[in-house]
Amino acid sequence: MTTFLTYTLLGLVLGAVYFIAASGLVLTYNTSGIFNFAHGAQAMLGTFLFWQLKYDWGWPTLAALLVVIGLVGPLLGAALHALIMRGLRDTADVTKIIVTVAVLLGMVYLSQWIWNPDEARTVEMFFGADAKVTLLGVVVRYHEIVCLVAAAAIAIGLRVLFTRSRIGVVMRGSVDDPDLLRLNGHDPERAAMLSWALGSTLAVTAGVLIVPVGGGALEANMLTLLVIDAFAAAMFGRLRSIPRTFAGAMVLGLAATYVMGYLPASGPVTGNLRVSLPMIVLFVVLVVLPQDRLRGAAIRTRERYRVPTVGSAAVWGLVLVAVVYLYSLLLEDSGITTLTLGMTFAIIALSLTVLTGYAGELNLAPLSFGAVATIVAFHFGVSGSGLSAYLTPQGVLAGVAAAALVGGLIALPALRLRGLYLALATMAFGVFLSNMVLRDTTEHELFGVKFTLFPNGTLAVPPPKLGPLDLRDGQTFLMTATVLFALLGVALAALRNSGYGRRLAAMKDSPAATAMLGQDLVRLKLSVFMISAGIAGLGGVLMSAAAGSVSGENFTIMGSLALLMLVVVAGIGYISGALLGGLMSGVGATVLVGTFNDLALEHEAMSSIYSALAHLVMVGTALVGMGVGRNPSGFVHDIVESYRHTTKPVRYGGAAVGAVLYVLALTDVIGVWTFAIAVLCGVMLLPVIGRMLQEEGRRRTTPLELIGVDEPYTDQLRARLDRELGLPALPVTAEKGGARATA
Repeated sequence: MTTFLTYTLLGLVLGAVYFIAASGLVLTYNTSGIFNFAHGAQAMLGTFLFWQLKYDWGWPTLAALLVVIGLVGPLLGAALHALIMRGLRDTADVTKIIVTVAVLLGMVYLSQWIWNPDEARTVEMFFGADAKVTLLGVVVRYHEIVCLVAAAAIAIGLRVLFTRSRIGVVMRGSVDDPDLLRLNGHDPERAAMLSWALGSTLAVTAGVLIVPVGGGALEANMLTLLVIDAFAAAMFGRLRSIPRTFAGAMVLGLAATYVMGYLPASGPVTGNLRVSLPMIVLFVVLVVLPQDRLRGAAIRTRERYRVPTVGSAAVWGLVLVAVVYLYSLLLEDSGITTLTLGMTFAIIALSLTVLTGYAGELNLAPLSFGAVATIVAFHFGVSGSGLSAYLTPQGVLAGVAAAALVGGLIALPALRLRGLYLALATMAFGVFLSNMVLRDTTEHELFGVKFTLFPNGTLAVPPPKLGPLDLRDGQTFLMTATVLFALLGVALAALRNSGYGRRLAAMKDSPAATAMLGQDLVRLKLSVFMISAGIAGLGGVLMSAAAGSVSGENFTIMGSLALLMLVVVAGIGYISGALLGGLMSGVGATVLVGTFNDLALEHEAMSSIYSALAHLVMVGTALVGMGVGRNPSGFVHDIVESYRHTTKPVRYGGAAVGAVLYVLALTDVIGVWTFAIAVLCGVMLLPVIGRMLQEEGRRRTTPLELIGVDEPYTDQLRARLDRELGLPALPVTAEKGGARATA
């Protein structure tokens, strides 16, 4: 009985902390309509700051808590709303999700920059581990009592706030009908900012409380995911009900401790199940609970994508193959391997283009389907041994088929889910796969066959051999991956322009209208999920083969979120957006960070500067993702539109300059880095140069009688008029204090 009461108490304490975290999610979602995926990262950042104040700087516990919970927490939430979240109105669900994911990644990268992950840090219980009382034979520590009391007080306070107070009604009205709220004399943005401040405070409180309960050292990714476990409790209350959220949190906490206490302690299954249980509960809750009704009308958003024709996609595919081949001639073997990894990530990114860009469905765990395909291909497709081992075409096809099948199995119970609910379901699958499958290094026996999913925690995946193509050669592997990307891109362009693609677009715009027109939404969702999962599986197998050896760390949910963020930043509705997003994920940040780290080792005097630049690259990547709300169509859209208005002479001139630079790089006159940076700058600046030349041409050709009509009247135009009319030049004028003053 004492054992049962002990685990019950621990479960209630853990559930109390889950509730504190989940209540912050409910608060911000109810008042802004944005589900904050960065909630766990806010808790993590506040906990690290608490450690800094109390343990590193020696502050008293109460003073550190007042600063972290009473000052930093509210300011962090208010700043997030003022600078980022308020600009997300009239954007699609994927944009809102990606912005909060970018905030999550940015906070994780920032914490790893400030607090070295290689150093161990611990946070002790309030009043110490020896401060305790005994009730019914169960030892209860004061810290655990604080958790229970805080959860009860917050539950009562939020219930009163939402149902009994005027400010609570104003908060809910800020997302339900902000225009009506303004007519009644209230500021919806101020109410939303207040809710984000309170939500951030609750997140930080949960982080500070949960670390001593769980034990272990502070680690940014683990602590972030630990608070993300509270998502299940928030969804139990459907992001609306505080009492149901409280009940869900308690059930979640009790289930976790009972699993730990009563399942067999031997073997890794119990530990992995204990970690995975919140995500299992999240998936079950999402499938079981009733969902919102189908959206009846198309929602006006700011995302705009141009659909390429099959012919143009084929032409650009050939251009891509030619460019990659020419560029590979400049690279060494290590550079070719890195670029190959980038192309395999681009193939995985194509799965997001068809699923999210075309169909409007969300998948937050694309790398997880790559992991499924890799495991199957490794166990059923490797022929030979040692250096002569290779991956057979049958193994690759088996991996792709397995990924597509798992995608269908995951989509099948989640077919009734949409938007945020579907995103959370795929995230739950990704975290579950990482915790239960990719950590499984034990030997199993099935039908008399013994096997290990992840022997020694790694999989050594040899390069494929596809008929006469032996991909052991780095350049052959690179060109094969590039050709596959081009072929898949053309196939997706054909799919989008087909009747099936138009049905996907209709489902994205208005599911209810699509269903009324007789379309089978279940079949559409299931088929597009399987297509997307199969593409992700193909990219995952190729990525694993290009890397040579992979572990569970190569398929984490953080990696999937980073890939999705970069594809959205580039333009998730474009095939070229998948290309650039995949290259940035697989090559860009990796190369830059590795370069700066190498420079730090080579130049000790400048090591701190180079290390700071390496961290700045990672944080800067997240900052770009945070700004996607200003340009939800992605930067590819801007580039395409800017080149659309660039004249042919300017384009041909830019191509000629690029050819000259390539010859100089090929003959070792300039380095590869110099060539790459010069070409990148040229691509970005060419539309600007073309626009400047066009404006200059218009100024030269504008008739005198249309000056001031066709173009703004400026001092330069006045001087031109004076010259044409033979009038004496007037003194130069300067702006001073808002009025013209003669110099």
